[in-house]
Amino acid sequence: MKQERVVSFPHLGNYYIPIKYLLNHLTTLKVMSAPPITKKTIELGSKYSPDFVCIPFKYNLGNFIESLENGASVLIQAGGGCRYGYYSEVQEQILKDLGYHFEFYTLTGKDHFTFRHLYQVFKKLNPKLHLPKFLHYFSMTLWMINYMDRMDHFIRSNIGFEIKKHSFEQLQKKMLRDFTKCTNWLTLTYTYFKYKKQFHQLPIHKPPNCLKVGVIGELYTSMEPFASYFIEKQLANMNIEVKRFTNVTYLLITKKIMTKRLLRQVKNYCKYTIGADGMDNVARAKWLFENGYDGIIHIKPFGCTPEIGAIPILQKVSQDYRRPILYFSFDNQTSQEGIKTRLEAFYDMLKMRKENQK
Repeated sequence: MKQERVVSFPHLGNYYIPIKYLLNHLTTLKVMSAPPITKKTIELGSKYSPDFVCIPFKYNLGNFIESLENGASVLIQAGGGCRYGYYSEVQEQILKDLGYHFEFYTLTGKDHFTFRHLYQVFKKLNPKLHLPKFLHYFSMTLWMINYMDRMDHFIRSNIGFEIKKHSFEQLQKKMLRDFTKCTNWLTLTYTYFKYKKQFHQLPIHKPPNCLKVGVIGELYTSMEPFASYFIEKQLANMNIEVKRFTNVTYLLITKKIMTKRLLRQVKNYCKYTIGADGMDNVARAKWLFENGYDGIIHIKPFGCTPEIGAIPILQKVSQDYRRPILYFSFDNQTSQEGIKTRLEAFYDMLKMRKENQK
C-alpha cells in the first residue's frame, strides 16, 4: 500500500494560514502545519544545529523534526534573503543524517523568489496542476497576506488600548478563519472590509499623546512572535502604540520597489545596501524619529551579520535625533525575565522623557 504524502512547513507567525491555504488548493497532498513553536522546538533545533548558526535556522530545524515525527514526508522551506538562502541544503543533510526519509523543496531559486521557480515546485507536488489554477490561488494568497498585513498595522497601533481584554485577538482569529473559506477575489475583499469595519468599532481608550515605539530588525524575529519572546505583546501590555514595517507583503513586493528610494533617504548614513534589511532598518529608524516616535527597539538573532553592520549606523541616527534605541539579540539562552526587566526600564525612561518634554 502506497504511503500518503504529507506536506509540512515551518511556522512564521500567522502566515502558516495562507501557506496552508495555498497548499490545500494547489496540491492533492495532505497538508499539516508544524506544531506551534514551543521551548521544545528550539531545544530540538539547537541540539542538532551547528553552535554558531543563527536562531531562525534552529527554529526551522526544530519545526522540521516535529513535523517529521508527526508523519510529514514532504518538507518546504522558504529560503532566500541573507545567508539563510544557503541553509536549506544544510538542514536537509542534517535531517537525513538523523535517519529521516522525506522530499525537500525550497520556494526560492538562486537565493531569490521567482514566479517561475515557485510554479515548478508546485508542479512537482502536483503534476496535474495547470497554470490558470496556479495563478488564481497564488494571487488569492498574496492578497490574503496583504489584507492580513494591513489589518496587523491597525491592530498594533490600537491593541494596547483595548477596553475589553483580548477583543482584538479574538476578532483577528475569526477574520483569519473566514479568509480560508474564500475561493474568489470578491468574497475575500468583502470579508476583509467587513472585518476592517468591525475592528474600527472595537472600543478603545487611547490617549492622544500615548507612548509610541517602533520595532525594527531582522525579518524572522520580527515576524515570529515566539522568536522575539512576544515583545510586541509586552509593549501593548504597557499601553504603547507599536509600529513594525517588516512583513511578508514588504518582503515579496514593497522591498523591491522601495530599495532605491530608501537608499536616497539615508544617503548621509549609508552609501549602499548592507545586506538583508540592514539599510532598510536605518531608513525606518530615521522615519520613526522624524514622525514623533518616542523610541525604537531593534531585534535580531545572535550573530546576524547584516544587523550587526547596521547597529553602529543606528547609534549615529539615535545620537542625531537625540532619541533612544534599545537593542536585543536573541539566542536559545535568552532569558524571558531579562527581556521583561529591560523593557520595563526602557518604558520608564520613555515615560520620564515625555513628561519632561511637556
